[in-house]
Amino acid sequence: MFGIRYAKFQPTQYVMKVKNGKVVKEGIGLSFTYYAPTTSVVVVPISSIDVPFMFEEMTEDYQAITVQGQLTYRIADYRQITGLLNYTYDLKKHVYLSDDPAKLNQRIINLAKVHAKHELARLPLRVAVQSSERLAQQIKTDVRASEELEALGVELMGVAVLAVLPNKETMRALEATAREEILEHADEALYRRRNASIEQERRLKENELSTEMAVEAKKRQIREAQLDADRAVRQKEHRMEEEQLQFETDMEQSRHQLIELAAANKRAEADVKAYELGTVMKSLHGVEPGVLQALSNLGMNPDKLIAIAFQDLADKAERIGQLNISPDLLQGLLSGQGSSSGGGASGRGASGR
Repeated sequence: MFGIRYAKFQPTQYVMKVKNGKVVKEGIGLSFTYYAPTTSVVVVPISSIDVPFMFEEMTEDYQAITVQGQLTYRIADYRQITGLLNYTYDLKKHVYLSDDPAKLNQRIINLAKVHAKHELARLPLRVAVQSSERLAQQIKTDVRASEELEALGVELMGVAVLAVLPNKETMRALEATAREEILEHADEALYRRRNASIEQERRLKENELSTEMAVEAKKRQIREAQLDADRAVRQKEHRMEEEQLQFETDMEQSRHQLIELAAANKRAEADVKAYELGTVMKSLHGVEPGVLQALSNLGMNPDKLIAIAFQDLADKAERIGQLNISPDLLQGLLSGQGSSSGGGASGRGASGR
């Protein structure tokens, strides 16, 4: 009644009660009564404000791209910003009397756009579409350092670049190029796998060949050892044969020496016998043959004497007309009893005419 009203504000609002051009009350989340014809209220939000943005820029290689993201800010100096922008609040309609609060969002977006443009102008398309994090960090650093934002009393809390996208045609071209690169990488991977498989097979074959070579080398060593053993056996056999030959040669030489010695002995014996015989012959030189015959018959066996007698008879066969031999004498001669018969038997049984 009579224009007196009551107002209550949230803890996220900084409120200044202005009466007759002077701030009579200010603070966070105030509640008070006021006289509407002479009182105005300035309300500044103190909480963080998220502002989405999307704008188009050009890359270094003159390709159009779209940058989408969001920035977050808060008003740090309430009095400073109210001196530059109109934050007067209509308590009846609960709206701002001017569009300055909305223009603040656009001002910050423009600052971010300017710095994003400067950064993207130095990047080619392929790099730009993959540099969202880098771009967000650069925008945040540049906007925080700007004098305009400091003059407004605004603090930038963060920048997030959600996407950096080219137009559809360029995107399809990049996709095709990327697809070809992926296929090339797939082919290269396939070739590498095949090469790795071939290399593995080569290593396996080399290992097999190395194993075979080692086995052959071991076999060769075994054969060489066997040959060495055979050679050693043959050498021993050869030495044994040589020793046997040497032994036989020594035996033959000994036998030859023995034969020569025996021959020498026999020659010596023959010489002795010849000397004896010569001496005997010299002693018998001039002796009558009958005497020699009688001497030779001395001590002779009776059967030999009978044989000599028959020899004499045979020598004088032309003078003997008839010869009679008794059966007793013949039987004695055949039975070896001629010695018992004696010469008498021969005198009695034999007669000649």
